[in-house]
This record gives sequence, C-alpha cells and structure tokens, in this order.
Amino acid sequence: MPELPEIETIKSVIEPQVQGLTIENVLINRPEVIAHPTADEFCKEVTGQAISAMVRRGKFLIINLNNQSKIILHLRMTGCLLVTPSDYQMEKHTHIIMQLSNRMELRFSDTRRFGRFWLIRAGESDTYSGIEKLGKEPLAMDFTAEYLSARLGKRKKAIKECLMEQSVITGIGNIYSDEILFTARIYPARPANCLTGAEWKCLAEIIPERLLFFIQKNEISSEEYLETKGQDYRNTPFLQVYGHEGEPCPICRTKLCCMVIGGRSSTFCPHCQS
Repeated sequence: MPELPEIETIKSVIEPQVQGLTIENVLINRPEVIAHPTADEFCKEVTGQAISAMVRRGKFLIINLNNQSKIILHLRMTGCLLVTPSDYQMEKHTHIIMQLSNRMELRFSDTRRFGRFWLIRAGESDTYSGIEKLGKEPLAMDFTAEYLSARLGKRKKAIKECLMEQSVITGIGNIYSDEILFTARIYPARPANCLTGAEWKCLAEIIPERLLFFIQKNEISSEEYLETKGQDYRNTPFLQVYGHEGEPCPICRTKLCCMVIGGRSSTFCPHCQS
C-alpha cells in the first residue's frame, strides 16, 4: 500500500496538472468505487465544478472543488491516478474517468478494486471516509517527543505496531516503520512503554527526517510518471532494511532478520537494533 511519501509524490505530480480545470464529465465503470454518495449523485455533483487544489492527509488524497465540496480518495493496495490525453490508451481496470476542460482526463484504475472515493458536500460532516479519525501528521511542526510519549508511552504493544496506528501517527505503514526503527536503532518488538525519553525524542526527529528523505528520492516528472503508469517512482534502491531480509546490514554487515509483529512482517538488524 502506498504510504505518506508515495501519496505526497502523487499529489505533487497530479495537482499542477488539474488545478484550475473544470470537471466537464464523469464516467464511472465500477459504481462500487464510489463509497459516498451514490455513483449517480457523485457524477451530478462534481460535473461542472472546478478543481481548486489537492491536499494530502495521511494516506488520503483530497481534491478540493470551487464550491467548497471535496472529493476524498484512498488508493488502498493497487489504486493509481493518472492525468492523460483523452486518446491515451486506457489502462485495464480503469474505474473512474473525469474529463477535464483542457481535453485531458483524470483517470483512476485499481486492479484489486479496494480503492474508494467519497464526495463530501460543502457543510456536510465527513462521517464516511474515516479521515476525521486520523492522528497527527508526522511532518507537522507540533509533532514532538511529548506527543508521542503521551499517546504511546504507556502502551504494551510493540513499537512497530504503534508507529502504524493511523489514529496516532498518520501515513506510516509497514515499509517506513521498518526504515524509521532501523535508523533509530530500536528493536521493532519492544513494547512502547519500555522506550526512554531519549528514544522518544530520537523518534520525533527521525520520523519526519526519514519521510522527507524518501519524498525527495521519489521526485519524478509528470512525463516520467505517465510513462511508467504511476508505478515506477518508488524509492526501493534507497530502502536500507525493508525487503532486504537475509542480506547484510548496511552498517554492521550482520544478516538482516525478519519476524511477524501484529500480523505484519518486520525486517531488522539483530545487532544494531538489539
């Protein structure tokens, strides 16, 4: 599943291409992708509206419209957004097509069909998408050691699981929790209530640093993004531990290990993170 750096990359590529344009028509091939309201209502409400901006919130993308309504979407496992010419070859499993006023199209495809869209009308409370339940943005100025310690410091759950709790820290998943804990030299299965004040401070500094590092490494032009169908911008060459089980640690050369924590794989160095 795309995490905060990937969603930020998608926003940075898509927003300049659609900002200020009007949605002239909407085609929906899979009505179930629209979680709220109905697909027919969605089409009626957004047709004729101009896109004022795009915003990222955790792993969600928000398309703000000029009438103060907003389209919220979550890509889940395999969702993909592309801005294409109208005659561009259609990707398989394309579920939504928004025809724009410059004759380009904003297309959403999703092989596994888990991705969802919600339209929240102006003045309407969002009790549908779950975005209101998200915790603090890790790139926010008030993301501090004090916040982390207050929210997680009494928990017996493994720190790896805690970093992925979207109601506390939004945007971190399996990939970047591994990378963050490796950089912080913290064993992923350690209970959160065993961390010291110095370790909370370390995490408060490393979490945004690592996420910003990978956002930078993800940078891609709109042309490259379209050419690779939005699938080849991820920073795999820069990941130090995730996906590298059995390989030597980049610091001490000890073989990297993998274990399951909370149902998710976790790769770590048994020496550096002991």
